Amino acid sequence: MIKVLIYEDNPQLREGLTMLIDGSEGFQVLGAFKNCSNIAFEVGSYKPDVILMDIDMPGVNGIEGLKIVRQFNTEVSILMLTVFDDNKNIFEALQNGANGYILKKTPPVKLLEYIQEAATGGAPMTSSVAAQVLKMFSQINMPADNDYNLSEREKQVLQLLVKGYSYKMIASEMFIAMDTVRSHIKKIYEKLHVNSKSEAVAKAFRDRIV
Repeated sequence: MIKVLIYEDNPQLREGLTMLIDGSEGFQVLGAFKNCSNIAFEVGSYKPDVILMDIDMPGVNGIEGLKIVRQFNTEVSILMLTVFDDNKNIFEALQNGANGYILKKTPPVKLLEYIQEAATGGAPMTSSVAAQVLKMFSQINMPADNDYNLSEREKQVLQLLVKGYSYKMIASEMFIAMDTVRSHIKKIYEKLHVNSKSEAVAKAFRDRIV
C-alpha cells in the first residue's frame, strides 16, 4: 500500500485527487491540505511514502514546504504537481530535493504510475519538463575538475540514477543486492554533500561527474 499526502489549495482538485488516489487499488490518501503551514507535524505524524505537492499555494507554498521537509526527512518521495513548467520553478524544486516534477494536466492513469514510480525510488517527470531539465544542464559548461573521490562502482550507480533507474532496477542491472545499492547511494550522497536523488543527479550533470 502506497501512502500519500496531498498539498493543493484548489478544493475541487484536492477532492478529485483524493478520490482518484484513494479509490485506486494499492494507494491510500492519509490526508489532504490546502497549504504547507503544518507540514512538519503532518509528515512526522502520518509518515507517508509519497507527498504530492502543488507549488503555488497561499501561506507556506510548495517550495517552502519542500525545504521544511528536507530538513528532517530525506527519505520520503516528494512529487511537485503544478501548472508551472518554467525553468525557475523546475530548477528550484529539484535543487531543494524534489524527486519528480509533473504537470496538473497529466492524465489520471499516468499520475498513478508516476506516484508508484516515485514510491519505488524513481524520479518521474512530465516529458516536457524532462526536456527542459536536459536543456538547462546542456547549457552549463563546467569542466570535470572534481569527481568527488567516487569509486568506479559509485560512479556506475550514479550514472544509472542519472538515467532514471530505480533502486530495484540498479540492483538488477549491476547484479547486486538492494542493500548494496542503498549503501552505495548513501556514500554517494555523503561524498557529493547532497540529501536526495534529484540533488545528486543535478550535481552529476552540473559538474559532469558521469
